[in-house]
Amino acid sequence: MRVLLDECVPRRFKLELPEFDVSTVRDEGWTSQRNGDLLREMVAAGFTVFVTMDRNLMHQQNVSAGGIAVFVLRARTNRLQDLAPLAPKLRSVMLSARIGEVVYVAL
Repeated sequence: MRVLLDECVPRRFKLELPEFDVSTVRDEGWTSQRNGDLLREMVAAGFTVFVTMDRNLMHQQNVSAGGIAVFVLRARTNRLQDLAPLAPKLRSVMLSARIGEVVYVAL
C-alpha cells in the first residue's frame, strides 16, 4: 500500500507508519499543486492512500471517483506531538481502507 502525506502533515509523521510505503508531497516534488492535479499525479504514481488534515478536500474534489482512499486527521494542530497519538488508529483503519472512501481519524 502506497501512502502519500499531504503538505499540511509533518514529514516526520511517516515514521509513525513503518509498515507502509509512505512518501510526502515534498518527497515527490508535488508541492503547491492544486488538489485535483495532486490527486491525478498520486493515482498515476500508484498511490492508493492520501493522508491530510484538509477537511475541505472532499467538498472540492470528487474523491470517490479518484482511485484513492482519503484519511483526514483531526487534531488540535498539525504538530507532530498532536498527530502522533492518532497513528495507531490510522494504521488500523488503513488496513481496511477501500478506494473512494473518506475516513476521519480522531482520538
